[in-house]
Formats: sequence, C-alpha cells, structure tokens
Amino acid sequence: MTMMKPKEMAERLGVTVRTLQIWDKKGILKAYRTPTNRRYYTEEQYLEYTGQSLQSKRLNVAYARVSNNSQKDDLKNQISFIRQYVNAKGVILDDTITEIGSGLDYNRKKWNELLEKVMQNEIDTIYITYKDRFVRFGYEWFERLCKMHDTKIVVLNNVETSPSQEMIDDMVSIVHVFSGRLSGLRKYKTKIQNDKSLKDGEKDDPNAKGQAVSEQNDAKGD
Repeated sequence: MTMMKPKEMAERLGVTVRTLQIWDKKGILKAYRTPTNRRYYTEEQYLEYTGQSLQSKRLNVAYARVSNNSQKDDLKNQISFIRQYVNAKGVILDDTITEIGSGLDYNRKKWNELLEKVMQNEIDTIYITYKDRFVRFGYEWFERLCKMHDTKIVVLNNVETSPSQEMIDDMVSIVHVFSGRLSGLRKYKTKIQNDKSLKDGEKDDPNAKGQAVSEQNDAKGD
C-alpha cells in the first residue's frame, strides 16, 4: 500500500490541499495519520474515490525469524528496523510475521503460510533484514519462486540481525546429521560384510569336491 502526501493526492484529484482538509473534517475523504499526526492518503483511497475498479489487494509484509525463545528481543529489533526502512520509503506494512524456528527447518508454519500466499499471488513485497532470516540455505531458489509470482523480496542486509552464534548452531546441527548418517552407513557396511547370503555364492568344500571326482573315476572303472 503506497502512501501519498496531501499535495500529491490533491494534484491527482484536481483539487487544492485546503479542499482535502475540508473533506477530511467532513468525512468525505478521511485522511490517515502518521505517528507524528501528519496526513497522508493511499492509492486505494484514490481508486475508490474516483470509482475505479479495485484489483485484488496484494500485501506488503515483514518477515522476522529467530532460532529460539532466548532471542525474542531480536525479533522486535528486526521488525523495528524494517518499519524504519518502509516508513522512509512511504510504504505501509499490511502484516508483520514473526517466527521462532531454525532457518534449516522447511516446515515452519508461518513461513509456509507466507509461501502459500505468494503462490496464490497475494503478496507484493516481503521485507527481511537478512537472507538467512528467511531461510538458511537455498535462498536463491525461493527468491526465484517469488519472482515467478511477481513477489519481490527486499533484503535490508542488516548484519546485526544475523547473529554469528545462530549460524554456528545451525552448522553444528548439520554436522550432527551427517555424522549420524555416516555412522549408519558403517553399520550397514558391517552387516553386508557379515551376511553370507549377499556374497557371490558359497565357497566350495574341497573335501566334497574330491569325493565327487573319486566317485566319477569309480564309475568309469565299472
């Protein structure tokens, strides 16, 4: 949702700023207010007032993530940083999404709900403070998915919101996973080596072979 100053709105409607002020007081065209009590209008208001058809609304959302509950304060920092950025750009956030979960986890509930909305063409822009806030690995693939649905991801690259310790924890998790798999493979290898049914046939018994040859010779003698 794009913000417009009263002067811009007045120019688009062909009226004066004074007229907008009167309309605001009379409730004809109410203005929104910033935290500092300044008036502003939106594109949706302009379209509605001029009787133009409103297309399905596409949302601007902020997404913030941390790995565990001890980092809740960082969630607030991420959202605060994003708000400062969008306010400076004159953009209004339609939703702020905060989530606690590993960036390695592709089953995060809110993250998947956001992706579903992207694929339903409901999201215009996603604001994040750093790539790994969205996903630890494979970011480029998800960015491409979003582009296919005309959704833009704006990365603010605020390094402070990407703690190095969290990345270290994720890397340790990866090492543990692969260590477990290697251990499992070693067990399978041992089982295969000890499983006679998987070998290329049983070894012949030399005594049995000698006995067979003797029986053949006796038969010829007869």
